Amino acid sequence: MDYAISDHGDAAPLAVKILIAGGFGVGKTTLVGAVSEVAPLRTEEYLTHASVGVDDLEGVNGKSTTTVALDFGRITISSELVLYLFGTPGQERFWFMWNDLVNGAMGAVVLVDTRRLDVSFASIDFFESRGIPFVVGVNCFHGVRDRTQEEIRRALDLDPQVPLVLCDARDRTAGRDVLLALIDHLMAAQSRTAPHPVA
Repeated sequence: MDYAISDHGDAAPLAVKILIAGGFGVGKTTLVGAVSEVAPLRTEEYLTHASVGVDDLEGVNGKSTTTVALDFGRITISSELVLYLFGTPGQERFWFMWNDLVNGAMGAVVLVDTRRLDVSFASIDFFESRGIPFVVGVNCFHGVRDRTQEEIRRALDLDPQVPLVLCDARDRTAGRDVLLALIDHLMAAQSRTAPHPVA
């Protein structure tokens, strides 16, 4: 692993940009806030009557705010690795921002809600079409696990090598575990593509 050298001669930790993506109301802002070791930057605004007919609130009737730009947080995994988390807006009218947010990202977490799996199809397509490694975090709202992992994989048409992790976006440890699964996935992908030394 390559590290930057600080002015004091110490190796600075490797900084990795990660996107937290998914459909509207799947728990992206919650996950970033739960795992971030700094106060997360949020760009939430209240839903208003102006969004009626524009935003699909089916299945998230109690939601009163929405991310209009991004969420930002940071988590130190070790003295050698720091993750910078960028939560994407979930509503279709803000998807144009994803093309900017994805610049420099090493990978992504796609959060899904088993009650509304269809709202995450576009996120999966986005990363697959760009060849960006991702894991799927199944946000088990209130501990409800109403589908098996195999049923979720089939419904999302996931490639076998894409990790799928059950989590509670409100729980720091569960969120960290999803991020660690992504790091493992990125390292495995890198080792598959790295040239092997000739004997």
